Amino acid sequence: MASEFKKKMFWRAVVAEFLAMSLFIFISIGSALGFSFPVVGNKTSTRSQDNVKVSLAFGLSIATMAQSVGHISGAHLNPAVTLGLLLSCQISIFKALMYIIAQCLGAVVATAILSGVTSSLPNNLLGLNALSDGINAGQGLGIEIIATLQLVLCVLATTDRRRTDVSGSAPLAIGLSVALGHLLAIDYTGCGINPARSFGSALIANNFENHWIFWVGPIIGGASAALIYDFILAPRSSDLTDRVKVWTSGQVEEYDLEGDDMNSRVEMKPK
Repeated sequence: MASEFKKKMFWRAVVAEFLAMSLFIFISIGSALGFSFPVVGNKTSTRSQDNVKVSLAFGLSIATMAQSVGHISGAHLNPAVTLGLLLSCQISIFKALMYIIAQCLGAVVATAILSGVTSSLPNNLLGLNALSDGINAGQGLGIEIIATLQLVLCVLATTDRRRTDVSGSAPLAIGLSVALGHLLAIDYTGCGINPARSFGSALIANNFENHWIFWVGPIIGGASAALIYDFILAPRSSDLTDRVKVWTSGQVEEYDLEGDDMNSRVEMKPK
């Protein structure tokens, strides 16, 4: 922890997570708050058109931010992704904690700005995640678990440094996974799959009804994806001692030991 705390590159990464999360939330939720076809409580008169628009906005904004700051922070932009990479022993506990705090702050700031920009919209819920009519808490939780599992599984598989067969753009692949999750979940829960994104809307809208679903679901989904990938699909050879070392001190190759340059390891880019 002490070694990471003292490095400028570490704090640049935390700031990058905050900035990228702010832009991601503003763009993606802003796309669902348009004046022509706004989404209100998961309902709109042009549901299919709006679902595709919002799903693409979330996916493309994630891909854009991952391409923009992936070489600095890894562009997690999601506590569930951060948890998955933590359990996969790619980051330290301290780094994971600071990333989640930065992600939540970024979501709150962006949603607050959107609240001012869209203040004249009627029934403006600021992208609040909520269960649709006919969906109970257990069903919504299941949707959130599955949608998050496929996302974190895609992140782990796409950024696995042991692979030599990955071609194309890793940020685009992850962005498409985000869009896929939204195409599935919007009609059921509004699609959380990102606790920080859900927290920002709930806090600014001051509505925490069923909010636990949008933390518990992604946490279970992200943790499950990490365990499935690391212990079943592509087992890692590291022992418990190596894992504990990463959790306490971080990856040695994440930072240049001679100074803070731009040659740090990137989680969101395949090697």
